[in-house]
Amino acid sequence: MLQNKIKHLKKLHLYFTLVFFSTLVSVAQKKSPIQVEYSDFADINQTEIPDALLLRGNVRVSHEGVVFTCNKAYYFQKENYIKAFGDVQMVQGDTLYLNSKYAEYNGEVKKAFATGNVIMRSPESTLVTDTINFDRNTQEAFYNTYGTITNRENTLKSKSGRYYANEKKFRFLTAVTITNPKYTIKSNHLDYYTNSGHSYLFGPSTITSKENYIYTEKGFYDTKKNLAYFKRKSYIKYKDRRIEGDSLYYDRNREFASATNNVKITDSINKGIIKGHYAEIFRNLKTEKDSMMITKRAVAITLVENDSMYVHGKKMLITGKPGERIVRAFNNVRFYKTDMSGKCDSIHSDQKTALTKLIKNPILWNYENQMTGDIMHLIGDKKTEKLDSLKVLNNAFIISKDTLSTGYNQVKGQNLYGKFRDNKLKEVDIIKNTEVIYYMRNDQKELIGINKSVSSKINMILDKNTIETITNYNQVDGDIYPEAELPENARKLRGFIWRGDERIKSKDDIFPPEENELDAKIQAESNAEKAKEDKPLEPSKETLEYDKNNPKPKVK
Repeated sequence: MLQNKIKHLKKLHLYFTLVFFSTLVSVAQKKSPIQVEYSDFADINQTEIPDALLLRGNVRVSHEGVVFTCNKAYYFQKENYIKAFGDVQMVQGDTLYLNSKYAEYNGEVKKAFATGNVIMRSPESTLVTDTINFDRNTQEAFYNTYGTITNRENTLKSKSGRYYANEKKFRFLTAVTITNPKYTIKSNHLDYYTNSGHSYLFGPSTITSKENYIYTEKGFYDTKKNLAYFKRKSYIKYKDRRIEGDSLYYDRNREFASATNNVKITDSINKGIIKGHYAEIFRNLKTEKDSMMITKRAVAITLVENDSMYVHGKKMLITGKPGERIVRAFNNVRFYKTDMSGKCDSIHSDQKTALTKLIKNPILWNYENQMTGDIMHLIGDKKTEKLDSLKVLNNAFIISKDTLSTGYNQVKGQNLYGKFRDNKLKEVDIIKNTEVIYYMRNDQKELIGINKSVSSKINMILDKNTIETITNYNQVDGDIYPEAELPENARKLRGFIWRGDERIKSKDDIFPPEENELDAKIQAESNAEKAKEDKPLEPSKETLEYDKNNPKPKVK
């Protein structure tokens, strides 16, 4: 009985001690005091711990919605301050749990400090670090001792970071790495929203995966949906292709990318570059086939020996896997090479067969020689990757100006077959119903006469912009006329149309006026946008309103 009374008196003593100190603090302090809710043992030792209440065993204190539990605590009532030891836990509603070996909390300024195996949990993520500071006024936590954050499939590691509890956002201003089963993000400045999984990247940042490598200095990545948007010096690099543009959109699930304004796509395997102001790219990782569409001042540039071929179309499509690409260009196609240029409605080029078809109203200029026909094919040599031959089928017609008169050299027939040597047209055969008008000159460039004849076949040997020889074969009928004896109206073959004013003489001529006007407008917009590049990338409406549409998970 006596022992029970003693135990009872001890409990009463503990109870009155707690009440006494709570009352003292309440009277002494203007701000809301820390409330001691429970402790197995409470004592005062002014010698060992001046002005402090010693709490030991199942300690539980609270302050304005935050609850602290620990094994031992020193409560400094005058300062409204507590030091907690052993299995410390701070709980703020159902939104934040902070565990550590040691912690301090100042009720006057509502700031906490925790160290030793710190674990901070929220409904969306868990942070493990050594030391952390938490400001309840701003609802911000800061750590500077290397931390690891786990958020669903993502693991974030950084040297330091700041957590904004109200926004559920981590901000990293030193090296941070996000590791996901599909990719790895590295950046020196990253804002990460734990609820939505949205990442905002600033400064040099990379995203590395099995499929590609992405670089950006200003971008957004949705780690849940695998959707991304990049600006400022951004590019996506595959093993055979690099995509650049003022802005890039990327969907990892579909392996789809689009680029807008100042688009440049470099094909490292085929040594080609494609430019324009809008492009879409689909990748098929299983078959290695892909497709690409580019428009708005689109141009494909292919390296041919020490020269480049420029091809423009209002719209360009490229499909197939490396080595078997098919290139198609549509609507008012124009192309240029130093020794060759041309126009047609559309082009179809098959890399596997090395066949390029100039479709509908084709015209080709080889140096000063103008060639037309109903169907025109350029055939390449797959081994040497050089031009091999030319076919012009139905109504083949070659015209070139005589250099020393107002006349024109002309050859026409049903079909034309040309042969290239070192990418230069060297020999031409024209067969069936061939006709010739040719101004013949001696070595001193003096006019000998005008050859006007018909035959079943003609062979021409060319040297750059001049015809060295013309040879007629079979059923030759015609003569060489002195200039005065051949009337002007007899110096042009039927179907003659000289289109020298349409000739494309430089790579800039491949673009029609409306495409150049579009380019000037886009460049002005692009320059204006670059002037604003220092402006921060604002969180999207979806990021800010994510909580409204998604119920909060409970912390266990």
